[in-house]
Amino acid sequence: MYRYNQQDQAGVDARVAEFRDQTARYLAGSLSADEFRHLRLRNGLYVQRFAPMLRVSIPYGLLSSKQMRMLAHIARKYDKGYGHFTTRQNIQYNWPKLETVPDILADLATVEMHAIQTSGNCIRNITSDPLAGAARDELVDPRPYCELTRHWATFHPEFNWLPRKFKLAFSATTSDRAATRVHDIGIHIVRNAAGELGYEVYVGGGLGRTPIIGQKIRDFLPEADLLSYCEAILRIYNLLGRRDNIYKARIKILVKEMGLAAFAEQVEAEWQRIKDGPLKLQAGQLEAMKAHFGSFHYDASAAADQSYAQRLERDSAFAAWTKRNLQPHRVDGYHLVFLSLKARGVAPGDVDAAQMDAIADLADRYSFGELRATHNQNLVLADVRQQDLYPLWQELVRLNLATPNIGLLTDVICCPGLDFCSLSNASSIAVAEEIFDRFESLDYQHDIGEIKLNMSGCMNGCGHHSVGHIGVLGVDKKGEEWYQITLGGSSGNDASLGDRTGPSVERAHIADAIQTLVETYLELRLNEDESFLDCYRRVGMPAYKRRLYPEAA
Repeated sequence: MYRYNQQDQAGVDARVAEFRDQTARYLAGSLSADEFRHLRLRNGLYVQRFAPMLRVSIPYGLLSSKQMRMLAHIARKYDKGYGHFTTRQNIQYNWPKLETVPDILADLATVEMHAIQTSGNCIRNITSDPLAGAARDELVDPRPYCELTRHWATFHPEFNWLPRKFKLAFSATTSDRAATRVHDIGIHIVRNAAGELGYEVYVGGGLGRTPIIGQKIRDFLPEADLLSYCEAILRIYNLLGRRDNIYKARIKILVKEMGLAAFAEQVEAEWQRIKDGPLKLQAGQLEAMKAHFGSFHYDASAAADQSYAQRLERDSAFAAWTKRNLQPHRVDGYHLVFLSLKARGVAPGDVDAAQMDAIADLADRYSFGELRATHNQNLVLADVRQQDLYPLWQELVRLNLATPNIGLLTDVICCPGLDFCSLSNASSIAVAEEIFDRFESLDYQHDIGEIKLNMSGCMNGCGHHSVGHIGVLGVDKKGEEWYQITLGGSSGNDASLGDRTGPSVERAHIADAIQTLVETYLELRLNEDESFLDCYRRVGMPAYKRRLYPEAA
C-alpha cells in the first residue's frame, strides 16, 4: 500500500496543528459558527442530531492492520466504542466531543491517516473496486491510479471551493464493483485496439435528490492524460457550475442542462490547452506509484491443499459461508473473503472496537496485514490461503462477522438515518433490522437469490436507494415516517435508476411491502436463474404495483 513520504507526513501534521488552533479559537468565541463551519467541514467534522460526527478518509478502501488498530483505539477512547463504515469506503464516528477532535486527528496522523476533504465542496475520497489487486477479472490494479489522483486532488487550491462536493471512482474490471456511473467522474481503465492502456471516462453521475446516471464523455483517453483531463472537467465545472442554488450545484445538473456534447466541447478545448503541461503523467511516475502496490509473496503450494474440500464436505455451515462470502482470487489457492457487517441486531456497517482489533489480528495472520472496506458497507480480507479459510471462518463466527449473506436480501446498504443524522426524515437502521428479522432464514434467502436492497433516511441518498434493485427512501409526512419504494435500480455495468412504485408506505407496513415484492418476484420469475433485476426488467412495474397496492387495482 502507499506509504507517506516526509512531505506527506509534514502536510498532514501541519493540518492537524492548524485545525487544533481553529477549534480552540472557536471554543473561545473568537471564531463564529459560520466561520468555523467551512473549516471543520474541510476536516470531516459535521454537526449531527445528537453530537458531532467525524468522517475519516480511507482512500480506495485500503487499510493496514496498524491503521485498523488505531481506528479501534479512537472508537474506544473518543467515541462510544464503535465506528460506522460508509458507502464511500470511509469510517465515521458518531459521538466524538468537539474539543477532542484535534486529538483524534493527531492520533490518525501517526498511522498515515486523516479526515481531510471528507466533507465540504471539494474533491472527496477517491473510491475504487474493493477487490483491486486481487480480483481475477481485473485488467490492471487501479489503486496506483487512484493514489496519483488523490495526490493531485488533496489540497488542490483551485478546487477547494467548488460549487458542490465532487466524487471520483475507478474500475478496471469487466464487472463494475465501484459504482462508477453514479459519480461525478467515473473512470474505467481499459485497453484500446492497439493494446494501449487508457481510460473510458464518464461524467455527470450522482445520487441525492436528483439522481442521474453518468454519461460517457470519452471512449479512450491515453494513460498519461488522466490528471490533465480530470483537471479540465473540474475547471469547466468550477467556472460554469451554479452557486446560487445548492440543489442545482452538482456537475450532474450542469451536464444535463448544457447537454453532454456542449459540455464535452468545453472540456476538450480546456484539455487541449493544458494536456502537454506538468500534469501529463510520466512513465517514471506511474512505475514509482505501482511499486507501492507490488505483489505479495504468495505460497506456491496453496493450490495443492486438500483440507478445504474435506471441510466443505463435513461442515454445512462452513460450506454455506463459502458460497456467499468468498470470491475467486487471481492466484490459485487463494480467496477473497468478505466479512459481513450485516449481522442480526447490528446496524449495517457498524463495527465495535473489539472487533476492529480482532480483524487487524486476522489480517496479520491470514492476509498480509491488509484489509479493505467496500461501498456495500462490508470488509474484505483479500489474500487468504485456501487452507486458512476454515480457521478464519471459525474466528469470524466467534466475532459475529460470518453471516453468510453477501449479496442477499439482508446484506442491506443503509445510512444512519434518524438515529443520528440531522438531515434525516425517517429511520433506516430500525427498518433494516425488521427486514433482517423477516428474511433471516438463509434457506429462504438463497432461494430468493441476489437482491440489492438499499435504504436512505432522506433525499440526500447516502444509502444509494436510487440504484437498489429495491430502493427504500424515508420521507416525512406531517411528522410521521413513511417510505417510498423504487424497483429496478443498478449501480453496476447496467447502471439504472429505480422506478417509483407509487404512494409511500407507512412505517408499520414497510417490511410487509418488501415481503410482498419478494413474493411477487418468486411467482413471476422464469426460473431460479432469473434474478430479481432481470425479472423486473422483463415484466415491468404493473405486476408488482398490483400486488403492492391491491386497493387501487
